[in-house]
Amino acid sequence: MISKQEVLDRCNSRKKGTLMETLDITFVDVDFEDQSITAKMPVTKAVHQPDGVLHGGATAALIETVGSVAVFVFKQTENWIVRGIEISANHLKSIREGDVFATAKPVHLGRTTQHWEIKVTDKEGALISIGKLLTITLEKK
Repeated sequence: MISKQEVLDRCNSRKKGTLMETLDITFVDVDFEDQSITAKMPVTKAVHQPDGVLHGGATAALIETVGSVAVFVFKQTENWIVRGIEISANHLKSIREGDVFATAKPVHLGRTTQHWEIKVTDKEGALISIGKLLTITLEKK
């Protein structure tokens, strides 16, 4: 069985040259029992709105990243591609600095579609945003 660290290393090794690198998203935890995965993103000026708080679009990108990577971790996708087909986010609290943590947990893991709930929190665990991501897996051609 693959170790937790091997999964995190594999997830983090794929970020070079992607939006994950631009937003400095790093995967920090995976729980095989509850099929969840967590990534962190620093809240800096690079992801701020003009008034100095975390931009909802950066949060949505974090939500989609964590949910999509969760499919690769918890479903056999070797011969499949994964795409997000619907995303929604409710922003509940603003944050100006520090890190946010996004944890994806499955709601439904179907053969073709997967539904993920992604909670974004600050380091104290306060809920910043909650998102939903629907993904689809399609056979590679």
